Amino acid sequence: MFHFLLSFLSITLSPVDSLAITKKFTVYTTESQSNNKMVMTKPKILFGDFIQPLETQSSVTIDPNIKFQSFLGIGAALTDAAAETFYKLDKDQQDLFLKSYFSEKEGIGYTLARTIIHSCDFSSESYTYIEEGDESLETFSIEKDRKYRIPFTKRVLEVASKDILVYASPWSPPAFMKTNNNMLQGGKLKKSFYPAWANYFTKFIKAYEKEGIPIWGLTIQNEPMAVQRWESCIYSAEEERDFLKNHLGPSLEREGLGDKKIIVWDHNRDLLFERASVILADPEANKYVWGTGFHWYEDWKDGKPMFSNVGKVATAFPDKKLIFTEGCNEGYDESRINDPKLPERYAKAMINDFNNGTVAWTDWNILLNEYGGPNHVGNFCFAPVHGDTKTGKIKFTNSYYYIGHFSKFIRPGAKRVSVGTTSNKLTSTAFVNNDDSLVAVILNENDHDLDYVLTVSSKSSTLQIPKRSIQTIIIEKH
Repeated sequence: MFHFLLSFLSITLSPVDSLAITKKFTVYTTESQSNNKMVMTKPKILFGDFIQPLETQSSVTIDPNIKFQSFLGIGAALTDAAAETFYKLDKDQQDLFLKSYFSEKEGIGYTLARTIIHSCDFSSESYTYIEEGDESLETFSIEKDRKYRIPFTKRVLEVASKDILVYASPWSPPAFMKTNNNMLQGGKLKKSFYPAWANYFTKFIKAYEKEGIPIWGLTIQNEPMAVQRWESCIYSAEEERDFLKNHLGPSLEREGLGDKKIIVWDHNRDLLFERASVILADPEANKYVWGTGFHWYEDWKDGKPMFSNVGKVATAFPDKKLIFTEGCNEGYDESRINDPKLPERYAKAMINDFNNGTVAWTDWNILLNEYGGPNHVGNFCFAPVHGDTKTGKIKFTNSYYYIGHFSKFIRPGAKRVSVGTTSNKLTSTAFVNNDDSLVAVILNENDHDLDYVLTVSSKSSTLQIPKRSIQTIIIEKH
């Protein structure tokens, strides 16, 4: 399966006129409806004079000299469900899983990971790190995480780049701290427990870092406007702002953790701009904020993702970052495992989010079992990789490869560059890596192959992308 990761090929081109963009051109293609996964294609590519596309012709135009945000990384969530499933795999499959996700050379090179602060829906049960009613947090202990999640995270850190970034998110405070006295079904954090909950964050960070798991950043609350049947907690924009500026931010600084990156919102794109506006307009809250996080579930019912809201935040608050913190294909159904719409949802979101200023992108569960769990409330979902706990084997879905078309080739520190298409039939983004290589990712969601014109720095070539596929083009030293 992974031979394509071990033997990269390239095509050497002869200079054409004053062409100064490349001597080496590489194309990788994944077709969702065939066995071709991240394989090298060998088109006859020759750049020449600029080609003016016709109205009926598809084209992708890139100007590497117009640069935007710096790329931080791509990764996924190391949930309890992922960790528990991992330890039910055969040893060789565990090694394959780690290498396939986190090795830059032999896998797709993830450089970002999200972990959870005590339980979420993708845990086998609800739990916290303290005894119920312990207001002073004297019983705080991460012992529960030592069974699966901590050793799993350590295995990831052994394989991943030393620069991998780990951030953490809570789904709910302990029940006694909430207005509904329940970790599930929403409720709010009682104002009297703002200080204790802020201190809970600092204890978590210190406990994980004592285990050798550096915490780069954190989000204040996962989905703070959703009353869920699983762990959830509601904050208005003003409540999140006030908790941050009066409690969480000062607590982190007081405990010597002021360098941790704080991410606000951590919910869907629909309210992204409004939420960021309220919090970032307050100077005392703003000073603690690294960036705004968002999910994609606003398109769950109508299939209309609100990408423009991401760009609005990038424009309004250019000194703050944007990070996609969670997305998955909901409602696990094995009969849909090869549905091309599942990986296309990832690729289309990544392209549009990056083109609107996002610096990092995080998938939800990095691994789930053969039922899309475990999940203590039956909220089963798809993951890019599923492990069969009966056979001990793993299965790579198309989503894994589609994400890999970004994460393997666009590396931390890359700069997004200007890219445009002349047809709704293709979607594209492009980056220039620190080694000066130009990387373009192109998505074809159509049921037929497409010829298109690729123009880079006013020089053009004609290529083809297969139906229902994704393509990554690498131009070395453009």
